[in-house]
Amino acid sequence: MSCRGVSTNASATIFLIILSAFTRINGDTVMAELDIKQAEELEKKYDSGLQTRVIGPYLVKFTFYFSILFAAYHYVTAGIGVPIDYWHMGSHMAGVMILVFIGFPAFRGRHNNKMRPNSWWIYGNVPIWDWLFIVAGVASAYYVGITWYEIDFEFLGGRFQLPDQVMRQGNPATIDVVFGTILVVVLLEAVRRTLGIIVPIIICIFTVYAVFGMYMPFQILKHPGVSWDLFINSMYFPEEGIFGVTLWIVSTVVFHFVLFGILAQRMGLGQFFVDVATVAAGRYTGGLAKVSVVSSAFFGTISGSSIANTVSTGSLTIPNMKRMGYPGHLAGGVEAASSAGGQITPPIMGAAAFVMAEFLELPYTTIILAALVPAAMHYVGVISIVHFKAKRLGLKGMPASEIPKLWDVIRRGWPTAIPLAVLIYVLFSGYSPHMAAFWGITTALVVGFLNPMHRIGINDIMEGCVTGVKYALAVGAVCSAIGIVVGVVNTTGLGFRLGFMVTEVAVNFGEATLPLIAWFPLADFDLQDLTLFISLIMIAVTCIFMGAGLPTTALYIMLATVAQPALGNLGVPPLASHLFVLYYGVISEITPPVCASAYAAAGIAGSNPFKTGLSAFSLGIGKLLVPMVFVYSPAMLIVLDDYFTWAEFIQTATTCALGVFLLSSSVAGYFLAFMNGPSRVMFAIAGLLLVSPNTTAILYAFLLASPVLAHQIYERYFNKGHLTKET
Repeated sequence: MSCRGVSTNASATIFLIILSAFTRINGDTVMAELDIKQAEELEKKYDSGLQTRVIGPYLVKFTFYFSILFAAYHYVTAGIGVPIDYWHMGSHMAGVMILVFIGFPAFRGRHNNKMRPNSWWIYGNVPIWDWLFIVAGVASAYYVGITWYEIDFEFLGGRFQLPDQVMRQGNPATIDVVFGTILVVVLLEAVRRTLGIIVPIIICIFTVYAVFGMYMPFQILKHPGVSWDLFINSMYFPEEGIFGVTLWIVSTVVFHFVLFGILAQRMGLGQFFVDVATVAAGRYTGGLAKVSVVSSAFFGTISGSSIANTVSTGSLTIPNMKRMGYPGHLAGGVEAASSAGGQITPPIMGAAAFVMAEFLELPYTTIILAALVPAAMHYVGVISIVHFKAKRLGLKGMPASEIPKLWDVIRRGWPTAIPLAVLIYVLFSGYSPHMAAFWGITTALVVGFLNPMHRIGINDIMEGCVTGVKYALAVGAVCSAIGIVVGVVNTTGLGFRLGFMVTEVAVNFGEATLPLIAWFPLADFDLQDLTLFISLIMIAVTCIFMGAGLPTTALYIMLATVAQPALGNLGVPPLASHLFVLYYGVISEITPPVCASAYAAAGIAGSNPFKTGLSAFSLGIGKLLVPMVFVYSPAMLIVLDDYFTWAEFIQTATTCALGVFLLSSSVAGYFLAFMNGPSRVMFAIAGLLLVSPNTTAILYAFLLASPVLAHQIYERYFNKGHLTKET
C-alpha cells in the first residue's frame, strides 16, 4: 500500500529503468524531466486503482509480506496446478478483500495522507468498519468451499445440518442467502473504493432488473423476475455469477501475467524496447514521436495498463518530443494513443485475450492470430499521423550520432527478451496460459539473477511481487463483481433482448433515412446494409461510453456480455463481434471527457488535458476504422475458415491500410504538401468508403482521392513556394 518507506508503484520502477537512457537534443545531453516521485504521484493521480491511504508501520510490514505470499501462491499453483476451483477462487478473492480494505479508504481526502492515532475504533489508520468488511469478505469468500459438502454436527445442545451444495441448488438455505448477500455488498464496496461509483451503480441496475423484471416498462425487457433467494443462489455458487468464468480467469491467468510484466520490466525488458524502438524509428521524420509509437507497441505486449505504459515510456519521450518542437498536447496525445494500443496488441492484450478464449471456447493462439492484423493497422494509423504531423511542423529525425548502434543494443539487451520469447513459445506450444506465465516468470527470475547488465536481487523480486499484487487488486475486485452482470444476462436473456432492440431501432431509422439517400448511386446499398451500419455505430458508441474508466479486462467482460449479442443478431461472426466490442471499449481510454491515459500524458506534457485527449483520439483514428473493416470482411482475422481466402485477405488488408492512411493524412492536414479543408474532407470520405472493401466502394474512394492526390503532386513538385507555410 502507499506508505512511508515502501515503494510499490510500477511506474516508478519502470521510470528508474528508463532513466538510464540519455537523449541528445541539439547537441546537448538531457534526461527525462520527471523524477521517480513525480512519476509515482502522476500515475496514482490518474489511476484510481492506485489511490491508497497511508497506513501504520505494522500494517506496512503485513501488507508487504502478505502480498509476497499472495504472489508466491499464484506462482506456485500456476506451475503445479491450482486447487479445486471454489477453494482457489475463494482464496484469491479473500486476499483481494484483505488488501483492498486495508489500503483503500472509504472516501478519498487529505486526511488519508495523514496518520491518525490508534484508538478503540482505528488501528494503523484503518477504521473498525474496514476490519469488519475484511472479516465479512473473507468469511463469505471461503463459505462456498467450507459448505460444499454435507455438514452435520451438534453444538451447545443444537444440531446444525446442511446438505451438499449440489442438493441446495435452486433451494438455498437461509445461511447461503445471508453469506451470498454479504459477499455481494462487500464486493460492490471494494469496487467502489478502487474504481469509483459508476460500476457499482451499473451492477445494482442489473440486480434490480433481475429481481423486478416483471415491472419493466417495455414488453421486450419484461421477464418473470426471480426471488432474492434464487438470485443469490445463481450469483453465489460456481458456474455463473461471482464464482464464474470471470473470477476464474482473473485468479488463474490475469494476475500471473501482471506479475510477469512487472518482473520483465525490472530485469530490463522495458529499456530494451526503448533502445530497439530508437534504432528502428529514431532516424526518420518525427524522430522521437515514432520512437514513442514503436516502444509503446513493444511495451504493450507485456503491459496490462495503458496508464502505466503512458507514464513509463512517456516520462522520457514526451519531454523530448516537446524539445524537438512538438506542441505539448500533440506529444501527450502521441504517447497516450500509442499506449492505449497496447491493450489490443498480442500476446497479452490487457489480459482480455484470455477471457475471450474462455467465452468463445477457442484456443488462445486463435485469438492472438486473429488480433495481429487489426493491431498492426492501428499502429499504421498512429505512425502515419505522426509522420504527416512532423512533415507539417517541419520536424526532422534524430541525428545518426544520437542513435545507438543496433549491435550494441542487441548485445546489451538480448538476454532481457528471453523470458518473453519463452512465454510466447510455451503459449503457442499448446500449454495453458497460466503455465506459459509460470515459465515466463521463472525465466525472468533466472535471467534477472544471471544477467550482469540488468541484474536483479531478492529485494527487486519482493518489491516486484508487491507491485504486481497492487496492480491486480482493482482488476480482481471488479472482475469478481462483473460476474453478477454476466449471471443476470445469462439468466434473463437480457443480451439478446437488448440486441433485438438495437436491431429494431436501426431498422426503423434505416427505413426513414433510406429514401433520403436513395439518390446517391451506391450499388448494393439497401436497407440491410444501412441497418447493419447504423447498428454498428450505435453499438460502438455504447461500448465507448460503457467502457469509460474501466480496466481492459473488466470492460471487455461487460461489453461482451451486454453489447456483443446485438452483433450476433446481425449475423456477425462471434470472434469478430467480440473483438469489435473490445476495440471500441479500449477507445474509451483516449476519448474525452473520460480518458485517463490522455490526462496522465497531459500531466507529463504540461498541456491542456482536454486538448490532449482530443489529440489522442484523433491519433487513434485507425482503432475506430479497423473494427468496421473486419465486421464487413472477417477475412482480415485470418482464422475464420468460412470467410478467409488469400484474395479476400489481401484485398481487405490493402484497402484497410489505404483507408487508415487517407484518414491519417486528412487528420494531419498534410500529404505531400499542406492540405486545405475540401481536400481533407475528400480524403476522409475516401478513407471511410474503404471500410467496406468492395469494388464499388473502392471505385468511389479512388474518384474522390484522385483529384486531391493530383493537387498534392502539383503542390509538391511544381509549386514549391507553397510548402513553406500552411494554406
